[in-house]
Amino acid sequence: MYRNLLCSVAVLPLLAAPALAQPLSGSVGISVTQAPDYLGSDDYKSRTLPDVNLRYGEQLYLNLRDGLGWNIYHHQNWTLSPFVGYVPGRDNEGALSRFEKVDGGLTGGFRLQYKPGPWNLTLKAQAPVSGDMDGYQLTLRAGWQNQIAPGWSVGLSPSLTYSSKEWTQSLFRVSARDALKSGFQRYEPGDGYWRLGIGGNINYRFADNWSLTGLAAVTQLTGDAKDSPIVRDAGDDVQALAGMVLSYHF
Repeated sequence: MYRNLLCSVAVLPLLAAPALAQPLSGSVGISVTQAPDYLGSDDYKSRTLPDVNLRYGEQLYLNLRDGLGWNIYHHQNWTLSPFVGYVPGRDNEGALSRFEKVDGGLTGGFRLQYKPGPWNLTLKAQAPVSGDMDGYQLTLRAGWQNQIAPGWSVGLSPSLTYSSKEWTQSLFRVSARDALKSGFQRYEPGDGYWRLGIGGNINYRFADNWSLTGLAAVTQLTGDAKDSPIVRDAGDDVQALAGMVLSYHF
């Protein structure tokens, strides 16, 4: 049911694009991050990835965190948009090398934002439309960004995420096959879980079109995700991230 509904939602931005005639703006760049190998891992991996943050007028947006979205409603401080995103799965290495791989895939959903000033509040609901993930996920995120000196700004972003029972099972179960091949205890999550997080950034605009951003974040897994042998025996319920982003603005 989720996939049929959200497949329809996912194509809305693509259908709307030809009818729009707005300027393209935003930034492109490159990011270098140090983050867990997978959600729940205590092994960290460095990743170098492109960083894209584009806006097509006031209607369309594209970035790695929020995906491709279409602002179908915008009034005063409120914005509502359907979007297509991506959720990573799990590439099994190290202690989980004998587990079945969990393929990531596209998601579809809705994003509601309230932005009265330097603070903004966003509620995002999404569900998978491809890959091995299932269920749904809800994220409530607050964001604050403020200039502290010429060329310098800082930001703070607390968040609270709920993943449904099916979403939790997709990433944190230990199936009978996985248990037999790996030696881990069989485990089947019986409920969803909450993830608490907080992130921060500092941005330096060192030229008219160039900026350098340092970022860091930490999240806490709870409930049936924290209790999974994948986390309890072979990982860590506290997840951290640090990185730098070099961006060109236009």
